Amino acid sequence: MADLVILFTSIGLSEQKAKETLKNEVLSSALKDAIAQAQGLLGSTDIDKATGTLLYSMVSRLREPRRLAFLTQHIVQRKITTELQVSAALDYVKSHPQDPLDEKAFESACGVGVVITPEEIEDTVEQIIRKHKEQLLSERYRFNMGLLMGEVRAAMKWADGKIVKNEVDMQVLHLLGPKTEADLEKKPKAAKAKAPENETKEEKSSTVNGEVKTEAKSLMEQLRGEALKFHKPGENYKTEGYVVTPNTMNLLKQHLEITGGQVRTRFPPEPNGILHIGHAKAINFNFGFAKANNGICFLRYDDTNPEKEEEKYFTAIREMVEWLGYKPYVITHASDYFQPLYDLAVELIRRGHAYVCHQRGEELKGHNVPSSPWRDRPVAESLVLFERMRKGMFTEGEATLRMKMVMEDGKMDPVAYRIKYTAHHRSGDTWCIYPTYDYTHCLCDSIEHITHSLCTKEFQARQYLVRSSYFWLCNALDVYCPVQWEYGRLNLTYTVVSKRKIIKLVETGVVRDWDDPRLFTLTALRRRGFPPEAINNFCARVGVTVSQTTTEPHLLEACVREVLNDTAPRAMAVLEPLRVTITNLPSNAQSDVRVPDFPADESRGSHVVPFSKTIFIEENDFREVMEKGFKRLTPEQPVGLRHAGYVISVQRVIKDASGKVVELEVTCTSSDSAEKPKAFIHWVSQPLQCEVRLYERLFLHKNPEDATEVPGGFLSDINLHSLKVIESALVDRSVSTAKVFDKFQFEREGYFSVDPDSTTEKLVFNRTVMLKEDPGKI
Repeated sequence: MADLVILFTSIGLSEQKAKETLKNEVLSSALKDAIAQAQGLLGSTDIDKATGTLLYSMVSRLREPRRLAFLTQHIVQRKITTELQVSAALDYVKSHPQDPLDEKAFESACGVGVVITPEEIEDTVEQIIRKHKEQLLSERYRFNMGLLMGEVRAAMKWADGKIVKNEVDMQVLHLLGPKTEADLEKKPKAAKAKAPENETKEEKSSTVNGEVKTEAKSLMEQLRGEALKFHKPGENYKTEGYVVTPNTMNLLKQHLEITGGQVRTRFPPEPNGILHIGHAKAINFNFGFAKANNGICFLRYDDTNPEKEEEKYFTAIREMVEWLGYKPYVITHASDYFQPLYDLAVELIRRGHAYVCHQRGEELKGHNVPSSPWRDRPVAESLVLFERMRKGMFTEGEATLRMKMVMEDGKMDPVAYRIKYTAHHRSGDTWCIYPTYDYTHCLCDSIEHITHSLCTKEFQARQYLVRSSYFWLCNALDVYCPVQWEYGRLNLTYTVVSKRKIIKLVETGVVRDWDDPRLFTLTALRRRGFPPEAINNFCARVGVTVSQTTTEPHLLEACVREVLNDTAPRAMAVLEPLRVTITNLPSNAQSDVRVPDFPADESRGSHVVPFSKTIFIEENDFREVMEKGFKRLTPEQPVGLRHAGYVISVQRVIKDASGKVVELEVTCTSSDSAEKPKAFIHWVSQPLQCEVRLYERLFLHKNPEDATEVPGGFLSDINLHSLKVIESALVDRSVSTAKVFDKFQFEREGYFSVDPDSTTEKLVFNRTVMLKEDPGKI
């Protein structure tokens, strides 16, 4: 170790940098090789600092180890003498993986042999300053000097950056003279013009060609073309970290022949639970990226664990994908490929990259797990034992197939196959060994010729599934290797999405099932009344980020309101009814009142509700004793009835034996002749009785799984008032033909959706979200 520190400092690295380099085994080994090659070329152990700095820069960024000697030679021979040339050289070898490398084209691309004199730099700077002279004299040192630097570098790509900057500074000083006090004053910020109200709304939410835009770019805009800087199909080798083998270009050629250069993605859920809000981002990203780039997306069930898979999960996953508006190009299963996956496992053993191991599962847990004593067993022996595993000649846990792979975190040899004597829902008892996700994932991507394997960073950070291991397995078997791209997981506060924890909530009776509207599974959100467009808009608003995102539910609810405000027709419902008798109407009085479905645009339709002598209003719209700021009905204060054209005034308050107000007797006056009231309230007449379920957050704390926030565990954090059921609410008859999942805005109450528990005798409504306005202020 000390010898390497001395070696690395001898080429110009600081002692601290040398020690940091030693922490990276791959980097330190490559740098040691480069130094040895350089010393051999020089015929001396002395390497000057400039050369050493370039060598370190090249080695630390090189992703093609087989080009190490080639690049080292060009640096030592002083054909590459600047950082700019090193970057160009690395870009060239990355984009030209095939052998042999065209050295002449390489040197041309790297500026080898190009000599730029100080005089040439001086002349070029002078020309560019002359071009901008008028603006420079006007703006002086507030002029963007970076523009000058950029134009000089564009004209003289290989010029030394320091010399260029010094020349620019000198000529600007000569033109403008030293900075004055006025030059040193801060430039005042220009006031932003306030956008007209209608333009602001358009920016926040608009629909163009079926794409809903919220705040900034739509999801399609974020995913289309060059927006993500992803590789183009067939250009996998241009991706950082992609491993190029002698057969890579041939495999990519065959891949392009099969796909025709079309983008291919996949959404690969495990069918052992219901999808949640985090999966919505994955669905939008995978299906959306394919759609935005005229590609196709597979729905592939990762059904490699027969113990936990149920048919209801397969069905629910497909329904949720389609509910969000996406149609899979084809539905596949990992089990479709059990035979080819097995054949590839046999080939992996033959190539010396896998072995049969007898360590038990508990022996493989934790850190610093010792190497398997069977790691070096003969290939022939592993082949025989693997076949015996296949034939059911071992008990569960007695043998596994492990891959010879050292992970970035130091863990070794992930399991590729394990024994499970459980019938598979599709293949029955054909197999008693099943591949793991870590083995199956990249190979199924390869078999289906996926171009972009899009994964959340939670999988990137998994024990085994990181990008390099993904590449390793494909390359170890010499099969087409897709590119894995990672994006940030979407999390919400005040909820749990873990399958195990949701099952615990169901088993303990806290929630009814996976689709309980207080959960954030997709089936629960659908049942609560969240429109799929709102969920997609939410994913677009969160954005396609690499970093993990934790968001509060109110941001999702805001997206829900935006959609429902435009799509949910209005109706009137009274949740806590108070009977009102209009004494100055005849007993048989009845008229029809036309109510617009969308008051902001009455051309979109209307419905008719009856108005009679007896109506019902909300209990909290009446106060027997006047309170300061209360604008609705009191014995001293009349109130208007929405849409009816009447103002009512209290004549008599009727109470039951306990003193509770049970009925009001009022008189009505046409709003045309009455003094304008301070407020208008909603009402119903001859209504339907219905059940209404009001939901609040299921948990009391933002992070119920955080032991520091909730020491007693998530089950101790339940909000006991998260569900309120009103069995005798009243709703106007315009909703009588509503179907399950139909949505309405109950005026002044919120947005509601018809629940699947509804019957022909009684409708059940779930409150989706409240209105933006506080009902108490209306």
